[in-house]
Amino acid sequence: MNKKDITDIRGTIEFLKQEGEILTIKEQVDPIDEIAAIQVALDDGPAFLFENIKGYPELRSVGNVFSRKDRIAKIFDVADYKQLKFKCVDAIRHPIPPVVVDEAPCQEVVITEDIDVTSIMPILRHTPRDGARVMGSGNVLISGKWARGGHEISFKRMHFRGKDWASMNIGPDSHCAVIVSVDHRGEDVPVTVNICPSPAVMMIAAAGNVHPVIPIGTDEPAIAGALEGFPIEICKAKTVDAYSIAKAEWVIEGFITTGKVWETEEAEKLGKDNVAPFWPEWTGYVGTAWRCRKFQVTAITHRKDPIFYNWLASSLDPHYCASDFREAFFYKLADRLVPGLVTDVHIPFALGFSGGVIYRVTKKRPRDEGYKRNRIMHTLTAQPGIRLVIAVDEDVDIYNIDDVMWAIMMRTDPRSDFLISERTGEITAGGFRGGLAIDATVPFPRKGRFERAQYTVDKIDLKRWFSEAEINAIKEQQSEYARYLAQRGG
Repeated sequence: MNKKDITDIRGTIEFLKQEGEILTIKEQVDPIDEIAAIQVALDDGPAFLFENIKGYPELRSVGNVFSRKDRIAKIFDVADYKQLKFKCVDAIRHPIPPVVVDEAPCQEVVITEDIDVTSIMPILRHTPRDGARVMGSGNVLISGKWARGGHEISFKRMHFRGKDWASMNIGPDSHCAVIVSVDHRGEDVPVTVNICPSPAVMMIAAAGNVHPVIPIGTDEPAIAGALEGFPIEICKAKTVDAYSIAKAEWVIEGFITTGKVWETEEAEKLGKDNVAPFWPEWTGYVGTAWRCRKFQVTAITHRKDPIFYNWLASSLDPHYCASDFREAFFYKLADRLVPGLVTDVHIPFALGFSGGVIYRVTKKRPRDEGYKRNRIMHTLTAQPGIRLVIAVDEDVDIYNIDDVMWAIMMRTDPRSDFLISERTGEITAGGFRGGLAIDATVPFPRKGRFERAQYTVDKIDLKRWFSEAEINAIKEQQSEYARYLAQRGG
């Protein structure tokens, strides 16, 4: 068996093969609609390695690496995926700075002339409703003086409308937006777009805008290095004042310019933002095209026999890629304010990429009532875009939505326990504006009145009455929530 190496995507693929966690598809597959459809149809299953891509006979692509939480935990040697967030917390606390290398795998091939991105890379069209072939897999790295002395890395959606230029959609509340619109307003900002770096790098890039914990100027690859257990290797870009992730499969070098372009031809003809369809966004809705920053390509570098990543915004893959560090951010933020009050956090898929979070709270004294309220309301303002924050007691399983809903139904008074921030009620394709916090915890002085019923399931041996085959058959029929209640005794 080969030694495990998760410092690049190739080593990760080999590890997943050994673990039976990846399927290799040798039959031809079309990057227009087919690859995305396969990944969604078999989401929550294996990762996929496509070896025969229509129009790109020499290339391979990979997807759904992050579509199962237990697989991500396995990659990082964590036995229980519920504990991976705490390894991410430790990585935030003890970062390992990246190291600069002179010889980098990502620069084995360098292209500076006759650049034509879409003819080189198998960029997907995700659905027939898409306004373009959209690349969501690019990790944009901004370094040094351009990033307040740190390294800022994040995913950005891009449409290469020209052979050597693209639209780059930059969220208005992101670090990147501050860098290009405030710190370096009026300047072209040099960046690299890194495709298929290591899983840890992709996870920190996907994590989003939890600014109180990861402020602008932070060395974000250093956090990825701590999770990985090795410093992330970076190298000087060939044509711009920037750095590349040395073990990435592809790097597109260039500038985020001061110019603006429409994301699609249809949007340009309409001359209106937020109207023309674009691609399936993380909200689950069809996204819309905007007028945004222009990215000018100066070079493409890549490994020999490079691998492309098939990144879908609306699937389990990006959600689980982002959620461990996001859960770590919320846990760390809570622990900074009131150490020990929040004992666990969870972001289920239903709450979306930045839509919400569930806190498990352990109250030890009466004043924790006020601390808890401050904590959940603070979350609505500390994180841009948060729409729903739920707090439950330690006897509620935050990983089981039925149990969380039980707590909301049985432990809340809508008149006092539903806390609404400003600008709610306006429904958009991204959800309602503002946010809602639900305090589904028992008031501390009345805790003894809310003891959950518990049958003596731990004191009986079912084999006295049933065969093992009968017991197993019945358990297979049970729903997830029924199995949970059976295990805890009701």
